[in-house]
Amino acid sequence: MYSEIASNKRKTVFIMFFFMVLAGGLAWLFGAYTNSQSLTIAVLIGALCYAAISYFAGSRMSLALNGAREIQKGDNPRLWRVVENLAITDGLPMPRVFIINDPAPNAFATGRDPSHAAVCATSGLLEIMTDDELQGVFAHELGHVKNYDIRVSMVAFALSAVISILADIILRMTWFRSGDREENNQAIMILGIVAAIIAPIVATMIQLAISRKREYLADATGALTTRYPEGLVSALEKIERTGSILRRQNTSTAHFFFANPLRGHSISNLFSTHPPIQERIRRLRDMGRHA
Repeated sequence: MYSEIASNKRKTVFIMFFFMVLAGGLAWLFGAYTNSQSLTIAVLIGALCYAAISYFAGSRMSLALNGAREIQKGDNPRLWRVVENLAITDGLPMPRVFIINDPAPNAFATGRDPSHAAVCATSGLLEIMTDDELQGVFAHELGHVKNYDIRVSMVAFALSAVISILADIILRMTWFRSGDREENNQAIMILGIVAAIIAPIVATMIQLAISRKREYLADATGALTTRYPEGLVSALEKIERTGSILRRQNTSTAHFFFANPLRGHSISNLFSTHPPIQERIRRLRDMGRHA
């Protein structure tokens, strides 16, 4: 389990480094294209400010968008006890607890750090899960909190926003500078157009790769917390059979959930924020055999 956690962390660092190189390269290209590095810096600051606002307001927004209702211990003692015991085991503050009235079994965690965390379960999850399975699901969700995955996701979001903004501006500027005849300007313009088209696609794929790696990491962290990977495996198998699609669809918060909450077809799996359930099960069983 420890080796799986270390491996996922290393892969995330590598992907984030490549992401930063891509953002930096596009920013440099933008500066060369406009002959104004100060304008590049202004765009970068603007994108990061937008990401920062989303970072601090994201938790409240994700809960509100999904219709989550906060509960206290007396409202659902079983869920509260599971979350409380896991928080104590992980050495985390007790998060706020929410429930979504939806028959699809699913859950998510949010919050910029452990002191501002919240966890949420659907009513469908509470109905079909045994105590061991419910513990496995929320060990995974608190794994996200413990690993600061929201922070990692927001860094990825900020870099993606920078890339998208720069790419859009470069494309728009080509219409106004198409009269340039100097060889260097023509070369930069062509390179800029190609980069502006390709970079947002690459940025999206990198962002999805980071999200998937953090799901594997949360699985491994949850299994280490409970010392019983089969509880999480059983929960995943049950969700695969019943489905995890929510009635209320929100693409902006889909990456928070335990399993993919969105409707889609096989081609959409390429752009899913979640790895295949069968692959998650396989990795968990491998961890159990080598624990």
